Amino acid sequence: MTATIEVRNLQTHFFTRAGVVKAVDDVSFSVNRGEVLGLVGESGSGKSVTGFSIIGLVDPPGRIAGGSILYQGKDLATLPEREMRSLRGNRIAMIFQDPMMTLNPVLRIDTQMIETVLAHDKVSRDEARRRSRDALGMVGIPSPDERLMAYPHQFSGGMRQRVAIAIALLHNPDLLIADEPTTALDVTIQAQILAKVQELAAEHGTALIWITHDLSVIAGLADRIAVMYAGRVVESGTAAEILDTPRHPYTHGLIGSVPSRNKRGEKLRQIPGMTPSLLSLPAGCAFRMRCAHATAACETEPENTGEGTRFLRCFHPMEQAA
Repeated sequence: MTATIEVRNLQTHFFTRAGVVKAVDDVSFSVNRGEVLGLVGESGSGKSVTGFSIIGLVDPPGRIAGGSILYQGKDLATLPEREMRSLRGNRIAMIFQDPMMTLNPVLRIDTQMIETVLAHDKVSRDEARRRSRDALGMVGIPSPDERLMAYPHQFSGGMRQRVAIAIALLHNPDLLIADEPTTALDVTIQAQILAKVQELAAEHGTALIWITHDLSVIAGLADRIAVMYAGRVVESGTAAEILDTPRHPYTHGLIGSVPSRNKRGEKLRQIPGMTPSLLSLPAGCAFRMRCAHATAACETEPENTGEGTRFLRCFHPMEQAA
């Protein structure tokens, strides 16, 4: 099966006065048509920067320093901005954590959605309005005709996020990148949006990259999971492989620290220490300072090894389930 998007050895670095921040360092994965990839890790692990790199939204002093992002034979990492603009929001779309990054607070919803349609398709305003109304209905917004006439501040947080999702889906993109879009929403709205996005990905064959730190969200959504730490993918595989038999100590710790896995009255488990600064990463494995299994071997960088669907960067892989 041909991958919708194939990321190979991606490096996105930020060149600051204090030094070079390797936010994404040698990251590789691919996502097929209709497949959901969960990109998981703590804050600062490079998940969002990976998403921004794919869609071409890395601002200076950041830039893609190496690797390739292949979409339909084109390398998005080297594509001129003019060509990238025709793909962005059309064939490749992104849902942000804060819907107000998508919505302009001083423009009505109909204006914003109609302009989005007309930016990529030569259709009449009436057709663009119909598409906008249908998109709102598709994400479960009641009375879409009336809601098109409203301003963003007249919507609740959950409704604003649905509008942002509707805008991202207006052109039935080939690839949808969702950057923690349900983090600020209550659990029932979160469940509805997850179900809707999953349904749309299956219906239209959209490849979906779901960026999150919440393993309980990804458990019922993703087909495959890639776990990131300090700018690198440390483990990847099918959702069942990663969640049932995590092999990297970091993945093991992430799953073990999910509150629902603790017995009543026990202390919450957590991974000791903090994520290291990307400006001064320790030599070798970046996780070794927090890892109970670290040895002298971990002072050299582990290679990305594996076969089939399962890949791992670790000298001391774990065998038991979390």
